[in-house]
Amino acid sequence: MPHEVSLMFHIVDLTGVLLNAIIGGLVAREHRFDIVGFVLLAIVSALGGGMLRDVLLQAGRPLALTDPQYLLVALAGAVIAYVVNVQGRVWNVLFPIADALALGTWAATGATRSLQVGVGWLPAMLLGLATAVGGGSIRDVAVGRVPAIFGGNKLYAIPAMLSAGIVVAAHGLGLSSQNGLIAATVVGAGLALGAHVFGWSVPVHGDGTMSVVKERLGQRARPGWRHRR
Repeated sequence: MPHEVSLMFHIVDLTGVLLNAIIGGLVAREHRFDIVGFVLLAIVSALGGGMLRDVLLQAGRPLALTDPQYLLVALAGAVIAYVVNVQGRVWNVLFPIADALALGTWAATGATRSLQVGVGWLPAMLLGLATAVGGGSIRDVAVGRVPAIFGGNKLYAIPAMLSAGIVVAAHGLGLSSQNGLIAATVVGAGLALGAHVFGWSVPVHGDGTMSVVKERLGQRARPGWRHRR
């Protein structure tokens, strides 16, 4: 990968680390945690997905433990959330853009790193997804919340899987890795941002669809059960 592209993705990756660390700090603020809680939730939120991927790959120590910039940026995010209430109009405008960009980038880089180790296309896609959403899911479980990826109110898994899938397809077609990374990031981030702007979501259980199907299946099965009795 050219140095310019590598530098760009490194900057975007660290930007995503900072933003997700701040999110972890905001969750700690909501629960009125002390500074230790801020730091732990910031680190888990920002670095959990990438560390989970690297541990599963068993291809050396996790990147967050070999490059000190990742931990330093995560700690900076914790301090920012602890000292400054970053919520407001500017945050509400900038965060969806940066969050979508981080999602697309992490899914793409996670899949790329997995393919470089030699795993198959499906594990690479799943590890790309884990990189993108793993940290936030671990954070939510730590504070007793249902992970946002299961909520249906935002598109997280679908853009991440699409981004990882583009990387896998580019690799299978023999295309350059940098072009695959750029395309995957743009498409994944664009879909995630579009879902935020236009309110796209996936159906959830209890929205009426599953209830209607269940009722129809029950009506068909009821006579048979009565006859057996």
